[in-house]
Amino acid sequence: MIHLNIGSNLDSKFGDKFRNISIAINLLIESKIFIKRISNFYKSPSYPNKKLPNYVNIGLLAEYNGGSSKLIKDINLIEKKLGRKKSKKNDPRVCDIDIIDFDGLIKKNKTLKLPHPRCHERNFVLYPIRQIDPKWTHPILRKNVDFLIKDLNQNSRIEITRLRKSVIIKQWLIIMN
Repeated sequence: MIHLNIGSNLDSKFGDKFRNISIAINLLIESKIFIKRISNFYKSPSYPNKKLPNYVNIGLLAEYNGGSSKLIKDINLIEKKLGRKKSKKNDPRVCDIDIIDFDGLIKKNKTLKLPHPRCHERNFVLYPIRQIDPKWTHPILRKNVDFLIKDLNQNSRIEITRLRKSVIIKQWLIIMN
């Protein structure tokens, strides 16, 4: 299984950050990514500068018949379609799609690091994973998602909010387990 995380903290020409994420998911589906589960939206402060707009994130559990290199190319194209521009690290973004885990693959090159190198430190990654795949274990650390959440500092555990807002999917057939 593949874990993706999608975040946005800027509006775009398409709409607000919730709409940006919904469009990104629909574009992923068009790219032949088979979505199995989608988390709720989660709101968290921008990191490391909390004065920037809050982020909204979701987690996806998916299957994909291509390789990780093809997936990252598809993701980069989707981000560009949504209006993401090259910026400094941690700057606000219209859309940010990260591959968190690709079938447990451990990989490191110029374009891709798997699993995502800081996923175990990020509340906006771990909480959605716990919601959609509570038995997930980090491929390198060999720690499950509950352990990783308990290992977060207190602020990280309290400054995230699960929202009751749903993603809008235009596709009718999504396999849900």
